[in-house]
Amino acid sequence: MSTASFRYPVWVRGDLDGFFGLMVDNLVQVLTIVVLCTTVAGLPADLIYLRILPGVAISLLIGNVFYGAQAHYVARRDRNPGCTALPYGINTPSVFAFVLFVMGPVYRSALADGATPEAAGDLAWKAGLLACLVSGVIEFVGAFFAERLRRVTPRAALLGVLAGVGIALIASDFAFRIYTAPLVGLLPLGILLLAYFGRYRFPLGLPGGFLVVLFGTAIAWGVSLLGIDWFGGVKMSAGALRSAVDEVRWIQPVFCGSEIMSVLSRPDLLLRFLTVSIPMGLLNALGSLQNIESADAGGDRFRTGPSLAVNGLGTIAAGLFGSCFPTTIYIGHPGWKAMGARAGYSILNGLFFTALFLFGCGTFLAALIPIEAGAAIVMYIGIVITAQAFQATPRAHAPAVSIALFLGLAALLVLNFPLIMGATGSEITLAELLNDPARMAVSLPALPGMLALFGANSGWLVSGLILVAMTVALIDKKYKAAAIWCGTAAILTAVGLLHSYQVQDNVIREYFIWQQVEVAAADTQPVLAEAQTIAAATAHVHAYRAFPIAIGYALLTLLFALVAWRAGCAEAEPDDMPAFEPTPVIAAAPPFREELPSIPLADSEQAPDTEERPGDEPLPPERAQPG
Repeated sequence: MSTASFRYPVWVRGDLDGFFGLMVDNLVQVLTIVVLCTTVAGLPADLIYLRILPGVAISLLIGNVFYGAQAHYVARRDRNPGCTALPYGINTPSVFAFVLFVMGPVYRSALADGATPEAAGDLAWKAGLLACLVSGVIEFVGAFFAERLRRVTPRAALLGVLAGVGIALIASDFAFRIYTAPLVGLLPLGILLLAYFGRYRFPLGLPGGFLVVLFGTAIAWGVSLLGIDWFGGVKMSAGALRSAVDEVRWIQPVFCGSEIMSVLSRPDLLLRFLTVSIPMGLLNALGSLQNIESADAGGDRFRTGPSLAVNGLGTIAAGLFGSCFPTTIYIGHPGWKAMGARAGYSILNGLFFTALFLFGCGTFLAALIPIEAGAAIVMYIGIVITAQAFQATPRAHAPAVSIALFLGLAALLVLNFPLIMGATGSEITLAELLNDPARMAVSLPALPGMLALFGANSGWLVSGLILVAMTVALIDKKYKAAAIWCGTAAILTAVGLLHSYQVQDNVIREYFIWQQVEVAAADTQPVLAEAQTIAAATAHVHAYRAFPIAIGYALLTLLFALVAWRAGCAEAEPDDMPAFEPTPVIAAAPPFREELPSIPLADSEQAPDTEERPGDEPLPPERAQPG
């Protein structure tokens, strides 16, 4: 086929199916952003609908249009009429990580310092902008170093951290929502299981995700109109919907450079959350790299550098124009390709959300569609993220991946425990509870360990990555690498980036090595040197420097270094010894090793498993979901 006669269509029938799948995914992410920003970070509605969602629109437009145009270019370059654009949208794990571990803590800390709810919400939004911008810069720079980083860091460590976020903070949270409103949530859950796990094709080829949201919304409105929303439903308001329609108007995107500069002048905010923004940026870049390779395996060869760079630019644009949430190249390119989607679905997705949010329809969407209607989709995303951590890594590394799950469980408990104490009107605060060893020993002896695993800087994302990588190195008998990972953990812990924390009433704060806890001298209780604990009766402060954990990591580093040295000596010893050949007496006996039966190698020493399993086959059309 000559270049002159080659045609790549702007729109095909499969683009409509692809658009519905990608649009529903991003729509559910937007509903999640609205709910989390309102309930966790205390952001006012105007800030969400007038600043954040227009920023989301800009970031989606940049990426979707680029990847659509890129598909046109690659199709003509390779004369590939079946070329499918890379799917692109809001990064699900980063939404939860940034709201729960950046914006939420800033909001609560500001309230504890005496700020008004409006001022605290504004500061939380600005901290989210900064975290998003840092993540975008890392994604952009990672475009030039992603391949090298992937060689250094085990895949189990990267995916294990995402598995902890996926199962503990995404899948479980939305499973709880489904069973809180089962009348709205369970039927959509069944539709989703049919479409994504059962691979059932609905009449007229309707996408499963679209039907999930449609039926969930219809049931929610039905039970509300019948007045039985108390019976396992959710309350929907026709008045709020009419008000939302009246608010539809053009919204001009606003450049947020001055807001970002205002928080850059506060190094405490920047340094405090590097343990969140840096890991999420790296995970985003490396995950996008894997998704590009997945497209390459399907016959669509996109250049890695430009693809990753634009992914980072989309996140940077999000931060500069008001959104706190990174974007990413989605997993599931084979699924969209199997739908018959080409380039049109990506461009239409970007144009759709741009028009939606720049015309102020975000309030209308939130009033029309309850988050419970799409809860099953987000729960499924969390499950897929967790399953991928086990399916895409060697079998021998599965125990290492599991380590990240209990770190995610600790994060789930630590995030909710102070909220429960505050909501129930507990007579004592979390800090007072921690300062009462007798009560702790009886009721919650493991609570200090949960807090230490979590770390006030949400350092569990980094410590989880390090622990999994260290365990992978031990499984592969790479003792020197294990010592390096463990030594890194010791240094970061001693500085206070990992495991350290201070609790003021029910608010968990950072506690770096250079910080001091401000307590009144008259009310200060004796310091417990063994636990590095400072208790203040009036201020209700409990602080923990993780020096014992740092020393433990240091001792482990020495142990692994010693084992590496011994292993190196053992490997060198046979080469250093002179060959010994005994004088035969009657006849030469067969060598000793030939008399031994063959011993099967351990899983970690065997050749890579090439057996086809259900998890190895391409995603079906309905299972194209974000990774």
